[in-house]
Amino acid sequence: MIQRSHQNDRRSLNFPAVHPCEAISQGTLLSSLLSLSQAICDFHSKLFASQRRNAREAIRQVGVLLVFFEEVLDRGSILSDSSLLCLSEIHHTFQKIQFLLEDCSREGSRLWILTKCKFVASQFRILFQAVATALDVLPLDSIDVGGEVKELVDLVAKQARRAKFELANDDERVADEVFMIMSQFEKGIEPELRSIKLVLDYLEIRNWSDCNKEIRFLEEEIGYEFPDCKERDVTYLSGLVGLMSYSRGVIFEEFNHHRHHRNSNAEEDQLDTRMNLEGPSFLNPDDFRCPISLELMTDPVTISTGQTYDRVSIQKWLKAGNLTCPKTGERLKNTELVPNSALKRLIQQFCAGNGIALTKLGRNNRDLKGTTVPSCRIAVEAMKFLSEFLVRRLVFGNERQKHKAAYEIRLLANSKINNRSCLIDAGAIPPLLNLLSSSTEACSQENVISGLLKLSKHPNGRVLIVECGGLHEILAVLKHGLSFEAKQTAAAIIFYISTVKEYRKLIGEIPEAIPALLELIKGGTACGKKNAIVAIFGLIFFPKNQKKVIENGTIPILIDILTHSDKPDLVTDSLSVLSTLADNVEGANSILQASALPLFKNTLQSSSSRAAKEHCISTLLSLCNNCGDEVVSVLAKDHSLMDLLYYNTVDGTPFAGKKARSLIKILHKYRETRPVMSSAVQHEQFVRAS
Repeated sequence: MIQRSHQNDRRSLNFPAVHPCEAISQGTLLSSLLSLSQAICDFHSKLFASQRRNAREAIRQVGVLLVFFEEVLDRGSILSDSSLLCLSEIHHTFQKIQFLLEDCSREGSRLWILTKCKFVASQFRILFQAVATALDVLPLDSIDVGGEVKELVDLVAKQARRAKFELANDDERVADEVFMIMSQFEKGIEPELRSIKLVLDYLEIRNWSDCNKEIRFLEEEIGYEFPDCKERDVTYLSGLVGLMSYSRGVIFEEFNHHRHHRNSNAEEDQLDTRMNLEGPSFLNPDDFRCPISLELMTDPVTISTGQTYDRVSIQKWLKAGNLTCPKTGERLKNTELVPNSALKRLIQQFCAGNGIALTKLGRNNRDLKGTTVPSCRIAVEAMKFLSEFLVRRLVFGNERQKHKAAYEIRLLANSKINNRSCLIDAGAIPPLLNLLSSSTEACSQENVISGLLKLSKHPNGRVLIVECGGLHEILAVLKHGLSFEAKQTAAAIIFYISTVKEYRKLIGEIPEAIPALLELIKGGTACGKKNAIVAIFGLIFFPKNQKKVIENGTIPILIDILTHSDKPDLVTDSLSVLSTLADNVEGANSILQASALPLFKNTLQSSSSRAAKEHCISTLLSLCNNCGDEVVSVLAKDHSLMDLLYYNTVDGTPFAGKKARSLIKILHKYRETRPVMSSAVQHEQFVRAS
């Protein structure tokens, strides 16, 4: 009957209690009440950073009623319908009390509960008034329990009616201190550290790890989807995140991070690796979202500041009279919208590989009204102060302070665009590059290179890394990094830098760049292979790099992945590179010489990835166009291939369907103009071509 609540599956201060069903048996109801009451009483050992008096009183009153429920169950007397109804109401209220106590003692929720102290105190009062009401109408005289127990129940009913579940003076005082600190941040004033320390001490947030738990909780709350979500709630929570992030970075110089540090790195780097390859798996889907609408872009365009937006979103922004960049705030030199065809292709491939129809995205997009609401000013200003502090640490701090600052930057820049912008504006990239070149420990190198990866996701970050001479430092880590994690992260940075057109040529001109990526493909982890393939994909958008990639032996390495890898996304990304290289004659001949023709047909037949099938068809079409009858003659005789092509004209991606129709025309034309050969000759030709 009782449903154990899980703290991570509901939004804080939301109490989804369920009424017991009318047909519930007396024994089941009482047993569930006992379990629920005991669960509430067990909160006596929990830490309540605020609402201490209210929590203690709630637990005490429920403990008294627990004795009553135990005696009723032990005596086994039959209860009247009215008694069962009252107990059902108590059960429903106790569920809410349990939720409330969970929230007040939840790990990481101390600051949030303190700032909601008035609401929380009112909830205690409302819930125990409900308990008092249920006990008032409970026909206690008709229930077979001892006189002392009845007296206790009467006492609880009176206390529940009269109990003053009020806001503690200390809670109110410290909450006001929090509001004052946030007000100072909002005004662009850096608060005194003693004010922040007063709050942290009151909440018993003693160290870096405690502070980090608060941030993680607040970010989870922001991420919850719930029907009545209001913009002001998200803005308020973002402000608290800003405050705690500032506290974590500035106040806790020493942080108990060793076990957490390694674990969090592993979790975060999983995000980084997934970021790289999906669809052609190379990018985090968040990179495909318009910064205004937060939806996948269907028609990405770039404005004069170098930022990319979905066309419909930025047009609405401009029509509203805004002449600044929504992301950076820079004034626009002009309102020209330049199509970003490379990004559009990546988005199309991502959608194809994940079964997303681009034609449906527009209908599913949320209303764009309100998407021009600025970021939380408290969080923005707190981040500015924190960024300046961390950069000072990177420049003037001792070794321990420098590496701690690098780790903070790694965390802060992980997902938030504003954080990256603030860190870049504060000048974080040059000292990070200096620290990267001097790192002698794997963990420190991983933190610095990961921080640079996060900053390279920002357009200005990519430019600064190159302008500060960081490209050679990144390549040095790619070649000689102290861990595979550092090497694969360096490869991801190469990809982001390669998204800038002029930098593709620059990277390609560095002799060791492409060989270092290929070494990572051959000997790296699955993540390292994927990141390196992605980086090569970015480089071959510059035509002259294609020849260098082919000459360095990329095609046999990728063919080997197609042959032996059991990682579908790795296969898909290898196919993506091969389909691009097959567009030119040299690449097509190299693929043919690698005896790879049967692989594309087999992958087309066996793969469940729509993107992989698209790349196979595209490659086969390019091989036909560039290698002529040597390939066409083999494919034209393979009737099972024709079936696969016809299937993809209907059920494949739009791009795959277009390519499949072109390939079918070529094969049909060959059949019409060439005599039918014997099966022996067909077989001989197939073997020779493959």
